[in-house]
Order: sequence, then C-alpha cells, then structure tokens
Amino acid sequence: QVQLVESGGGLVQAGGSLRLSCAASGSIFSINAMGWYRQAPGKQRELVAIFTRSGSTNYADSVKGRFTISRDTAKNTVYLQMNSLKPEDTAVYYCYAGVAVNSGSYSLTWGQGTQVTVSS
Repeated sequence: QVQLVESGGGLVQAGGSLRLSCAASGSIFSINAMGWYRQAPGKQRELVAIFTRSGSTNYADSVKGRFTISRDTAKNTVYLQMNSLKPEDTAVYYCYAGVAVNSGSYSLTWGQGTQVTVSS
C-alpha cells in the first residue's frame, strides 16, 4: 500500500513559521498530484496548496503570499513552508497524493494529519 507520512506540525505564536514535510512510500509507480489540505474544528477539509498533475501549483486565497509549496520528486516528498501564521491557520494539515500504483490502478491517498496550532 501507499502511505503518506507528515511531519513538522506544532504550536507556534502568531507571526511565526513552520515547515511541513510529507513523504510518500510504498508501492508507487508515479505521483500525479501531491499537496496539502487542512481541516479546522467544525469545518470541512479544504485545499491549502497542491502540485497538480501538470506540475503547476494552486493555493487557497487565504494563504497566498504566506505559504509556499515545494517538492523533491526524487524523494517523493512535498513541503509546505508556512510564514506569517495566523490563529485562523490552526487546523490538522493532511498530505494528499494521487498515486499510480501500477499501469491500471490509481489511489487517492491521505496522510494521517499533523496538528498546527497558532496562538494569539
């Protein structure tokens, strides 16, 4: 199976920074899309930033100019640099990947999540 493991979450004061990492492992033929979602208490999961299948990046309007997504394709790893954090960024951040496990199977894979808490 394909697994995504996130790291880098924690508690930070408003205005601070965190860097999240997500590494994909397991039976991977190729990764077509990979990025980050988040879910705050009482809210639905929302897209934060993602590399699309074409290699372009998409960001939520709320994080543009503050967050930067990057990747190391050789390591099947994606990063999220989060600067100027705000209390409203508090959420569980989930790594996402669309993974081709073979020529005929495609898996929409989620990590277990990493907690980001931004205090006032």
